[in-house]
Amino acid sequence: MVRSKKRRKTLLLTIERNGKVVIRVPHQTPEGEIQAFFKRKLSWVKKKIEEKKKSVQNAEHPKQFIAGEKFLYLGERYPLEMREPGKGRGKLALSHGVFFLDSDCAKRAREIFIKWYKDRASEIFAERVRFYSKKLKLYPKEIRISSAKTRYGSCTADNKLFFSFRLVMAPYAEIDYIIAHELAHIKIKNHSRRFWRYMEEAMPGYGKHKKWLNENSGVLDI
Repeated sequence: MVRSKKRRKTLLLTIERNGKVVIRVPHQTPEGEIQAFFKRKLSWVKKKIEEKKKSVQNAEHPKQFIAGEKFLYLGERYPLEMREPGKGRGKLALSHGVFFLDSDCAKRAREIFIKWYKDRASEIFAERVRFYSKKLKLYPKEIRISSAKTRYGSCTADNKLFFSFRLVMAPYAEIDYIIAHELAHIKIKNHSRRFWRYMEEAMPGYGKHKKWLNENSGVLDI
């Protein structure tokens, strides 16, 4: 528990990446009120801890970038093959269900894959943002691609949207959920009940996509 001497007015419960549960409270909050708050959140805490366990179980081993190894893109896994340098357009390409990498780029494979993912993410996310912006009538000031590992999207106070390139490894449905989620923050800047009610209107059944991302965060990495 963290008692804040700043102007915090509400109680906040978070679960850190290492699984530690942290409650941040106003400095003078009575112990009884804190205990009651935690009891109300207990089922949520258990659910999130279980999701984190599944995410760890699903996590992949570090990539070796060798022939036959599979890489995710839009929810599908594609094997990697090495090719003779200069045989294709660019150092890396996805063609006929196979990733082809120039053999002389093996030592820089991770860097090349990340650039490829970022380029695809920039194209796909821009298109999906346009679609949902028109649908929800919510328009961001700017869209940027980040390298965040656990935060797939964010919306700044001035309505700039950031999306992790890792999200492009997920299926389209999960990509759309994150995009709708961040666009919704243009309208509602918090995760209040009002926000989640709005999300249900914007994307009915969004919960299954949120759950998929929570349980597969260890897979969307390189």
